[in-house]
Amino acid sequence: MQWKSKTLGEFIIENQAEFQYSTGELSKLINAIRLAAKVVNHEVNKAGLIDILGAAGETNVQGESQQKLDVLANEKFIQALRNREIVCGIASEEEEDFIAINSQDDNHQNKYVVLIDPLDGSSNIDVNVSVGTIFSVYRRVTPQGSPVTLRDFLQPGVNQVAAGYIIYGTSTMLVYTTGHGVNGFTLNPAIGTFYLSHPNMQFPETGRIYSVNEGNYIHFPQGVKDYIKYCQMEEGDRPYTSRYIGSLVSDFHRNMIKGGIYLYPKSSINNNGKLRLLYECNPMAFLAEQAGGKASDGYQRIMEIQPTELHQRVPFFCGSRKMVETAEEFMARRA
Repeated sequence: MQWKSKTLGEFIIENQAEFQYSTGELSKLINAIRLAAKVVNHEVNKAGLIDILGAAGETNVQGESQQKLDVLANEKFIQALRNREIVCGIASEEEEDFIAINSQDDNHQNKYVVLIDPLDGSSNIDVNVSVGTIFSVYRRVTPQGSPVTLRDFLQPGVNQVAAGYIIYGTSTMLVYTTGHGVNGFTLNPAIGTFYLSHPNMQFPETGRIYSVNEGNYIHFPQGVKDYIKYCQMEEGDRPYTSRYIGSLVSDFHRNMIKGGIYLYPKSSINNNGKLRLLYECNPMAFLAEQAGGKASDGYQRIMEIQPTELHQRVPFFCGSRKMVETAEEFMARRA
C-alpha cells in the first residue's frame, strides 16, 4: 500500500499558524502525544503475548480496578510529556492529584496543561476489543513564572486549545482538533508514521445508531427511557440500530463516521453519571462540535459547565446534532 497523504508531522508544521499564542510548544506537545501513542500501540498489540493483560491489583482514584495496561499507558504518556518540557502540568484520570512540571531552569515558563485518560475502555483489553486514549489541552490561567495550580485545570471546555483521541483498533488512528476542524491520521505500522487519512471529519447531521448501555435501562431517568423507546419505534427512519462497545473512543469514532448518538446518562446507581468531565466529556465535546455534532449533559452544553473538582462526573449525550437535540427534547419534557 502506497501512502500519498501528508504525514502528521508535515500537517502540524503546515498548520502551525492556527495555534494561537504558540511559538512551537503546542506542536511539540502534539508530537509528544504522537510518540507516546506509538509506544502504547506497540504494547496493546502485544497483549496476550506477554504479561500485560488483567488487573494490576490496585484501584485508581475513581475506585476502579486498574488494568496493567492502564498503568503502563499512564506512565508512557506522563513520561513523554514530562521529558519534552513543554507543559507546566498534567492531570490524569489514573492520578489522584495533578502533576506539576517544572521547566528546565525551574522558572515555570511553560504555557500548557494536559488532561488525559491514558487508556479508555481498558476493561475490554482482555477480550481484544478496541481501546483508546483521550487528551485535552488548555493554556494555563495562572501567570507564567509561577507554579501551576488546580485553577489551571478547572477550566470550562470552551477554553480548550486542542483535544483528541487515539484509537487502538484494526488500525491505529490519532484524531485531533485545535479548533479548526477535525482531522484523522492512521498509523502505518511498517514505518511507524501517522498519515492524514481522514481530513475534515464531520458528523452526519443525523444518523441511525444509538449507543447506550441498555443493561442499565431500569436505572435511567424517565426522559432517557422515553428517548430509547423512541429510537426503537417503527416510524419514519426508525427503528434505529443499537450499537454499544463500552469504549467511549470506539463508540464516538463509529458514530462520527456513520452518524449516531452516544448516551451515558445519570442513573440511580450513578447519580452524576459515570464519565469524567475533564478527561472524557470536554475533549469529546470539543471534537464533536468541531465536526458539526453536539454534546450536552441532557440540558446544557458540556463545554460551558464550570468544573469544580478534578475528577468530576457528568451525564453525557454526544453525537449527530439532530439526534442530540431530540434527546434533549425528551429530557426537557420530564424535567
